[in-house]
Amino acid sequence: MRVTSSLWVSALIRRAEAAGAFAMVLHRGAAEAGAIFIVVNDLNDQIALYGPAPQTDYSLDSPSERQFECVLDAASDDDLKQKIARERSFDPEIWVIEIEDRQGRSFIE
Repeated sequence: MRVTSSLWVSALIRRAEAAGAFAMVLHRGAAEAGAIFIVVNDLNDQIALYGPAPQTDYSLDSPSERQFECVLDAASDDDLKQKIARERSFDPEIWVIEIEDRQGRSFIE
């Protein structure tokens, strides 16, 4: 059974903050099953965006675990805004979380 998106996001924020990073919700999506996108900003002009992995990437051993792939790497702020706007136009119920971490960690492993 997969945990709700809101619970998963809360856990991600706690995990990031416990490790010394700053994390915040930029856009709150559907509490039960909204797709989650994670912006990782290393505070040195390096921004990455992680989004849900395609269903073909899921393993039969753990089909309920959330998996992510890097959608944008070393992106500009404008590229990031455009990508998120496209995703929100397709699905307005997505979550967007931003993590600011000087080491560039995503905390999604």
